[in-house]
Amino acid sequence: MRGPSAADAAPAGARRGLAAPAAAPGPPVLVQEADTHAVVTLNRPASLNALSSEVAGALLQAVARLDACPQIAAIVITGAGGAFAAGADIRELAALESPEQAAAARPFESLDRLLAAARSTPLIAAVNGYALGGGCELAMACDVVVAGERAVFGLPELRLGVVPAFGATQRLPRLVGRALASDMVLTGRRLSAAEALAAGLVSRVAADPLAEASAIAAAIAAGASRRAAAAAVAALRESEGLPLPAGLARERALFYSCFGSDQVEGMAAFLGKRRPQFRGGKPDAPL
Repeated sequence: MRGPSAADAAPAGARRGLAAPAAAPGPPVLVQEADTHAVVTLNRPASLNALSSEVAGALLQAVARLDACPQIAAIVITGAGGAFAAGADIRELAALESPEQAAAARPFESLDRLLAAARSTPLIAAVNGYALGGGCELAMACDVVVAGERAVFGLPELRLGVVPAFGATQRLPRLVGRALASDMVLTGRRLSAAEALAAGLVSRVAADPLAEASAIAAAIAAGASRRAAAAAVAALRESEGLPLPAGLARERALFYSCFGSDQVEGMAAFLGKRRPQFRGGKPDAPL
């Protein structure tokens, strides 16, 4: 079963999106920019795009740079080759043999800062193949997740003698419920794309997840005020950690913050039965 397809309704140029870069030795991540969105590709296919400190750091730098670009309305994250990301770099982690060494190394620090780096820009995961361990957690951290029909999601950390460290025990129960989250974490149970869609772990399933994710990015760029999109991203991400009354108050404050040139244009366009022409950019400071 597939979710609704933005690619079906988008213009031909948006449906084409950005082609997946050829998998070849080179930089740890590849960045392709279109007029209004970008694709960041994890580029270590030989290791199934394991999230080494090099890859995670390069991903953080790329996302931070793109977030600062006023024309970039959305960022798509995908993987080169046949996997999205098959977890952390076990060779790096295997060198840490005590709690003190692990705490000093802080192996997931770059990933922890990813959402802050993308404070004004929606992140869209285009999951091709395996999304395991840290790769599954990276997908969960994104605002929209598009899974390919052969995508596989799982959390094998307990088999390695550790627990998830990039949010799975916190985000996954909120997405799929505690029962399924506990099953996945404790047993290493893997979900197919169809199962992940039914459970609420992914937003959509598509034959070509990168094309679908690019179409979603193009739709955000064409239809949403940059400031309003940043406010929506802030409200949705913060909802995970706020009690309902505080979350509602935060949502209302973000609503008020949108009033200005784009709001005037958007409402005038609605009343005039025309498409809005938003000219405001991303917020200059965190909302």
